[in-house]
Amino acid sequence: MRPTQAPTIRLSDYQEPAFWVDTVKLSFDLDPTATRVTSKITFRANETRADGPHDLKLDGRNLKLITASINGNAIPADAILQDAEGLTIPSDLVPQDGFVWVAEVEINPSANTALEGLYMSNGMYCTQCEAQGFRKITFYPDRPDVMATFDVEIKGDAPVLLSNGNKLAHGIWHDPWPKPAYLFALVAGDLKSYDDTFTTASGRHVDLQIFVRDGDQDKCAYAMDALKRSMKWDEEVYGREYDLDLFMIVAVDDFNMGAMENKGLNIFNSKYVLASPETATDVDFERIEGIIAHEYFHNWTGNRITCRDWFQLCLKEGLTVFRDQTFTGDMRSHGVKRIDDVLQLRGRQFREDAGPLAHPVRPEEYIEINNFYTATVYEKGAEVIGMLKLLVGDENYRKALDLYFDRHDGQACTIEHWIAVFEDATGRDLAQFKRWYSQAGTPIVKVREEFANGRYTLHLSQSTPPTPGQPDKLPLVIPVRVGLLAGDGSEAAPKQLLELTQSEQSFDLGAFDEKPVPSILRGFSAPVILKHDVDNATRAFLLAHDSDPFNKWEAGSAYASDMLVDMALNDGAIDAAYLDAIHAVALDDTLDPAFRAFAVGLPSEEEITSAIVALGEKPDPDAIYGARNALSLAMAQKMADDLPNLYTAMQVDGPYSPDAEAAGKRALASTALGLLTKLDGGKTAAKQFDNADNMTLQISALAALIRAGAGETQSAAFYDQWKSDNIVLDKWFAIQASCATPDAGLDIVQQLATHPDFNWKNPNRFRSLIGPFAMNPAAFHRIDGKGYQFLADWLIKLDAINPQTTARMAGLFETWKRYDKKRQTLITGQLRRIADTKNLSKDTSEIVGKILG
Repeated sequence: MRPTQAPTIRLSDYQEPAFWVDTVKLSFDLDPTATRVTSKITFRANETRADGPHDLKLDGRNLKLITASINGNAIPADAILQDAEGLTIPSDLVPQDGFVWVAEVEINPSANTALEGLYMSNGMYCTQCEAQGFRKITFYPDRPDVMATFDVEIKGDAPVLLSNGNKLAHGIWHDPWPKPAYLFALVAGDLKSYDDTFTTASGRHVDLQIFVRDGDQDKCAYAMDALKRSMKWDEEVYGREYDLDLFMIVAVDDFNMGAMENKGLNIFNSKYVLASPETATDVDFERIEGIIAHEYFHNWTGNRITCRDWFQLCLKEGLTVFRDQTFTGDMRSHGVKRIDDVLQLRGRQFREDAGPLAHPVRPEEYIEINNFYTATVYEKGAEVIGMLKLLVGDENYRKALDLYFDRHDGQACTIEHWIAVFEDATGRDLAQFKRWYSQAGTPIVKVREEFANGRYTLHLSQSTPPTPGQPDKLPLVIPVRVGLLAGDGSEAAPKQLLELTQSEQSFDLGAFDEKPVPSILRGFSAPVILKHDVDNATRAFLLAHDSDPFNKWEAGSAYASDMLVDMALNDGAIDAAYLDAIHAVALDDTLDPAFRAFAVGLPSEEEITSAIVALGEKPDPDAIYGARNALSLAMAQKMADDLPNLYTAMQVDGPYSPDAEAAGKRALASTALGLLTKLDGGKTAAKQFDNADNMTLQISALAALIRAGAGETQSAAFYDQWKSDNIVLDKWFAIQASCATPDAGLDIVQQLATHPDFNWKNPNRFRSLIGPFAMNPAAFHRIDGKGYQFLADWLIKLDAINPQTTARMAGLFETWKRYDKKRQTLITGQLRRIADTKNLSKDTSEIVGKILG
């Protein structure tokens, strides 16, 4: 079947399976090219399916069937209907009240370059079964609503043989908790473990193990600490204890995703486990903390309660992202974390919502489910949970979650189940709120102020632009958190939560002696675009006085954004008042250094591009790059006398620690270094590089030098120092691609693509070069189109071996309609070249087809 003919899977077509599964017994005889897998599966009839008799239909890909039987009776080969997607046993051979299926298959892990199912990673056997990888291991009803207990036996020469659940003996495992097949995991290899223990709130002992390659044991301490803090937090905040005797993490070098929450045996991309001060940055440590927490939290929100079908993916992912975001906020700073989360949301999800790949948080249809592991499902899904919690309140949120766990433990659920527990726990009708799950696009909220006869009124309206397949939109429930400031900067009234539920609404906020200054959408209380005519003097006032960290930052960011847009479009002037305001923030020691680093940092080129598009204009990547550079230089010149002292004051004495306070100081020092480099030609950055005793200082110095068009000597030294460490070497590729100047960017990545260490078959290495280049707008969008050709060439090459990673990277072309006619023609030409590639995967075909429209 050609990719263009691949069937569309629709939510409306969901039907329960004809047979449920009670138990699964798997036996693996491992061999790199000829692994034998024997499965013994106990089926029972689904009594709700009265449309029988039913055939037995099992999913299976790239499997060589050796034998198959039902209740001990061999099935004749000519009775088995097998194709590329599975097999069917006719109903007359299938006992309709239940039966035991036994099959033996042979698979080739070494040939599995797609990294789904059972595959090899540098001599180690490992698995990735979400979403549909288990069907590459054995024949099975590979869908999330089929939950069963698993017993696993692994035969092989490797000293470490791991699977889900509790260990009964070497290579023998029992998982007592029913789970869908996508949570199955197996790892076998010559690994070493980093061990610890955890005692649950009820006093139960749990062994903790992180498995890594020999030599990496000294890079596991932070991941283990993050795991233990996650376990404790989930007990204290959500009342959820761990439920097995053992929790394991395995670090794998070849992995399509960040990590996978397999029951009791989490498999992680190595970069999200291994860390030391010398090899990992502050950002790396925070990501490890968040991803360890995310995968652990899935034990309840994803594993114990899973999703009925893949359309409900946001049920487990949106909720778990919200949980890990809250955890990180508790560990560090909620204000700073919120700014970072919104930057990611706007940079990835708003972009997705505004383009051809827009889809609801719960999609209605798909061709390839791997293509829906998106920012909309994850990040916007988390925003929906946050709004729900804000609307019902903390106490009711906890009450609803307790009911969710009590009512649905061990079940495969839907968004309807989720909404129902909140309605039952709070008595609130959430029918309109539920539209957030079904309606794509980013809502636009417009604000108009009125102050008359001493009363202050906010007039709000909402609208959502058309998206593919959804031309008409209905009003949503939008929580708008509002504060009002007096002329002296104090709070003029208690903060309020407004619920915008209609297309237009007015809110009387009370009587005041003078018109207050509104702080609207505090904490970014809803994932919307706020349109409010605010002059620069008001923004400067909010930047100086707003008590809400997010809106304080937002005021400065919006101030800078408007100025940069004017500079890029009209060659506008730099506002001296902005320089004064941001200078004051940079030097304000009463503010968190991490916050100050965000405040002094300018909007990205992507943010400026989006702002220009919102005005109906075509962005010029070179003009945007030039405007941003000019404003950055002006800031450096304004702060010239204070930057050296600020840089010095933010140096952290003593041994390296990844704690929030120290990381915040280093972040502000890095921002100051970037500005200093514009004044001293890189003298301070070069000195920092030479003296750095941790990766945060070393990589920030290298980045500053490369952005200045320098750093060749330091880049070569960095490579020589770290060429044997793959995770650090990924940083070396990425920093050169992302920080290169526009005129040099393509040449640099073309040279790096021929480097002996550019192992393009490894997802991390491929992403480390290709992704950062495509997100370097002025370099990627060069007017001759050679940047587009470079990306297309590599996508075509990668698709033949790893469709999943290719399809995700193809999304880098999704914004082509933003640009001028010449660039549009160049981009669509490359997209059509990809689409016309012989044997293109359905993963990539679906994404490219949607982008082209």
